[in-house]
Amino acid sequence: MKTKKTLGIAALLALLPLANSCNLDEELNSTAPATGSTSTTANTASLLNGVYIAMRDPFQGAANVFALSEVSTDERIMPTRGPDWDDNGKWRQLHLHTWDANNEQIRNSFNGLGGVVFAATDMLRFNPSPQQDAEARFLRAWANYWTLDMFDQVPYRDPGELVTSNARVRKGTEALDYIISELNAIIPNLADAPKTRATKDAARGLLMKCYLNRGVYANRAAPTFAPADMNLVIQLADQIIAGNRYTFAANYFDNFAPANGTIGTENIFTNENIGGSSSGSMRDLWRFTSHYNMNPSGYNGPAVPAEFYNKFEANDKRRGTAYKYTGQGVNVNPGNRINVGFLVGQQYNLATDAPLETRTRGERLIFTPTVSIIETGSNLESTGIRVFKYAPDVPNDPSALTDNDMVHLRLPDILLMKAEAILRGGTATNAGPYGGTALALVNSIRTHPSRGASALTSLTLDALLDERGRELYLELWRRQDLIRFGKFLAPSDVRTQASASTYLIFPIPNQQLAVNPNITQNPGY
Repeated sequence: MKTKKTLGIAALLALLPLANSCNLDEELNSTAPATGSTSTTANTASLLNGVYIAMRDPFQGAANVFALSEVSTDERIMPTRGPDWDDNGKWRQLHLHTWDANNEQIRNSFNGLGGVVFAATDMLRFNPSPQQDAEARFLRAWANYWTLDMFDQVPYRDPGELVTSNARVRKGTEALDYIISELNAIIPNLADAPKTRATKDAARGLLMKCYLNRGVYANRAAPTFAPADMNLVIQLADQIIAGNRYTFAANYFDNFAPANGTIGTENIFTNENIGGSSSGSMRDLWRFTSHYNMNPSGYNGPAVPAEFYNKFEANDKRRGTAYKYTGQGVNVNPGNRINVGFLVGQQYNLATDAPLETRTRGERLIFTPTVSIIETGSNLESTGIRVFKYAPDVPNDPSALTDNDMVHLRLPDILLMKAEAILRGGTATNAGPYGGTALALVNSIRTHPSRGASALTSLTLDALLDERGRELYLELWRRQDLIRFGKFLAPSDVRTQASASTYLIFPIPNQQLAVNPNITQNPGY
C-alpha cells in the first residue's frame, strides 16, 4: 500500500510543477532518502519496482492510453446506451474526433505518463546499479515515447531537479532523438530476461518504433520514410530474431491468458500482474465489455465496429475461439462456445451452456454487428460485437485482482515492422525461419497453426495495415499505425466525415498549460 501511495504523490508532483509542494515533498521523502544520501541495493530495487508499478496507471485497463489509442480508431467504439456510458460525451469525442483540451481521458493519459517519467527520473538520483539505471531509463524512454506520439511535447527534468521548477520541454524530432540516444546508451547494461522487465530486446523493439515513425514525428500529415531508418528497423529486427528467445505460441490467445508469463512465448515486453496480491486494471478489458449477465458480469459498454470484424477470414483463429482455461468458477465450456476474441450472436453460460438472456427484457442475449454511437430503444444490451483478448481469470467480483500480464511488445509485431520497413525501401534480409521478403514475413504469421489464416499472394501497404490490425488489435498500436499509413483521419463506421489534421495529435490538457509556461497548446486547439 505504501508503494501505491508514493506513486500517487509522484504523479501529482509531475502534474503541478509550480505548486507549493512542501507537504507533498515531506510525504514523498518519508519513503526515499533525500538528495545526496546513500541508499542500499534493496532501496533502489524497491524504487525501481515502483516505476514498473507506475506503468500500470496509464497503460493497463480500458481507459487512459488504451482509450486514446483504440477508441479513436476503427477497432473500438464506446456507444452511449440510453442512460449509460454518456460520461459527458468523453467516449463519443474520442471516436468521433471531436475532443478538446478538457477531455478527461486525454488529461489522465498525459498525467499518468508524467507520473512514470517522474518516478523513473526520481529513482535515478539514488545511485542505482548500472542495470537498475538502464531499466529506469528504459521505462522513462517508454513513457516519453508515448507522450511524444500522442502530444508531440515531452516535459522533462534532470534527476534531483526541484519539482517546483518548471519542467522543460522537448518537441517532435528533438524529443525522438533524445529517446533514441537513451535507448542506444542503455542496451549494453540491460539483461536478456525476464520479459516482465526492461531487456535488451524490449529496447530494440522500442527503437524499431522510433525509426519506423521518425518521418511521422517530422510531419504527421505527410510522413516520409528514409531508407537508412528502414534499414535500422530491419537490423534491429534481425538482432531480436537471432536471439531465438521467442516463438509462436501454441494458441494465439496464450499470449494474453492469465498464465501468459509462461505460455505467452511470443511476448517480448510485458507489465506483470500477480492475481490476488498485486495487479492493475486489466480486468476492465473484459468488465467494460461484458454484458451484465455474462460471467464475469460487466458494464455492457464498448464494442467493435463491424467493418473491422469483417477484415478477418472466417477461419482465422485470431477472430475468436473456444479457449480452455480455468478460473472465475468456469472450468468447462461444454458447448465449445467462443469465449475469447470477437463475441457475436447468441451468448451462453459457459458453465451450463444455457443461452443467456438480457437483464431488462428477458430476451435472448444476441450480440448484433450493427451499433450506433448513441443507442436508444429496446436493444441497448445487444448491439455491437464484443471482444475479449485477455481471457478472464477472476471470480465474478469487481474487486478481484488479475493475473494477465499487460502485453507491450510481441514477436509478430517485430516481424510486421520488418516487413513494413522492407516495403518502405529497406533492404530485405533473411533471418530465422520467417523468410526474407515482406510477403514471407507476413505469411509466416498468418499461416501458423495458431492463426490458421490463408497465405496472401501479394502484399501492399494497405494489406499490411490490415494485417497489423488483425494481429495486434487492442494492443494500443492502432492509432499510431493508422497515422503512419495516412488513414487515421479518413471516415470510419459512424464517423462519416474526414477529420481535420488537428486531430493527428491530442491537445495539451488545460491544467498543464496553467502551471507551466514552457508548454504551449498544440495547433488547432
